Amino acid sequence: MAPELALGGLQRWMQTVIVHPGTVGEALAAREAAALVPPARLGDVLLPSAGLTPAERIGIYHGMYLLRMSEALESDYPGLAHFLGPERWSRLVRDYVQTHPSRSYTLNVLGKDLPGFVRTARGVPRPAFCRDLARLEWAVTEVFDAPETPSLDEADFAALSPEKWATAALVPVEALRLVAVDHNVGEYLDSVKAEGRGDPPDRHPGPRRRRARIVVYRQSHAVFRREIPAPAFALLSDLAEGRTLGKAVGRALSRRTAPGERELYGWFQQWSSMRIFRKIERP
Repeated sequence: MAPELALGGLQRWMQTVIVHPGTVGEALAAREAAALVPPARLGDVLLPSAGLTPAERIGIYHGMYLLRMSEALESDYPGLAHFLGPERWSRLVRDYVQTHPSRSYTLNVLGKDLPGFVRTARGVPRPAFCRDLARLEWAVTEVFDAPETPSLDEADFAALSPEKWATAALVPVEALRLVAVDHNVGEYLDSVKAEGRGDPPDRHPGPRRRRARIVVYRQSHAVFRREIPAPAFALLSDLAEGRTLGKAVGRALSRRTAPGERELYGWFQQWSSMRIFRKIERP
């Protein structure tokens, strides 16, 4: 190694080359990399092996990095990768990690910015559909990785006296996400998962406009997606944001699609069985 190249500079150079989206030659000649280690001095930094030049050695890591990023992102976004196909998916991954490189000790959060990125990424067909699909898949990932928290059951709800309901607030479990989409991404994701189980559908549904309100939650270590009516979704969103039961139900009853008493009771009974609340907060 060249004596004037400090360890920190070597680390920056290695990272610059490995994460570069172009070829190895382009990576080595990149302005930042060349400023630290000009290509003519590459042999001062890396020694050749019995069968590989210094450039070929660093090229192995360069190729492995993008492959590892692609595998990590595909584990979170199997539906999006399936819809785009191998070539478009690889290009999207390359562009994404250049803009949002991994800066964490874990790859669990690598894909958190992909739903926003895919909306304007180059070469992505039906970007609005892809964004909705990515948003739903990231919600599934977050719910899967969320910490375990205790949940209320029907007995806990029954223990709260009626006169205290109005001022009480329901605190959701960590493993809960509410996703509003404008396309049939739930149907498409179902078809991809069926294919992965060896039960492929006759065909995957094409992208089309379809509004859906989806609750993503975890129960018995499994993640579920349940579509609910828009009025129920609005009420559940109010509760998840911390509004008291009195305020949330009052807002629900003031909407044009106000639920009846039986409908309200059915929603709360369903949410109780889903175990999506962990605490009742009283003033």
